[in-house]
Amino acid sequence: MGEPADAQVVGQHRTHLLLSVAFAVLVLDVLSKVVVVATLSDREPLRLLGGMLYLTEARNTGAAFSLAEGATVVFTAIAMVVVAIIVRTAFRIRSTGWAIALALVLGGAAGNLVDRLLRSPGPFRGGVVDFLSVFDPYGRVWPIFNLADSAVVCGGALAVVMAVRGVDLDGTRSERGARSKP
Repeated sequence: MGEPADAQVVGQHRTHLLLSVAFAVLVLDVLSKVVVVATLSDREPLRLLGGMLYLTEARNTGAAFSLAEGATVVFTAIAMVVVAIIVRTAFRIRSTGWAIALALVLGGAAGNLVDRLLRSPGPFRGGVVDFLSVFDPYGRVWPIFNLADSAVVCGGALAVVMAVRGVDLDGTRSERGARSKP
């Protein structure tokens, strides 16, 4: 038999939350990259917060933090699979924490996917626009990153917290999580 009506409503709210947060992350990421390309291309990095943060434009054909440079096609395919899995899973989520975690990953993956699909040199080969550099304008202390990368990392960290706490996608606690309660 189907779900009780109140469980369906909770599920709809969590799905709406997931898709809304993911869309917001995607829009913020895309808009930030448009502004960066329009204002920082061929310019010196912009120093902020006394040199703790720099805004600069860099292109990344690898994974987050410039790992595996040149594997754009592979990372494009991975991002497409991640987006598809999360969208498919979205309709089963009943946990607010999981909805937010997966929304951050979805929005971030989609944001970088837009770059890989639409930026030069062409579909599946485009470089992701990175622009946030910590403590050094050229990414020598920490790799240059973007809002999408930050969303993926934060979403992944929240997913780990949810899993360690034993919270399932449906919001119930697994045996492991139930035993770890004081």
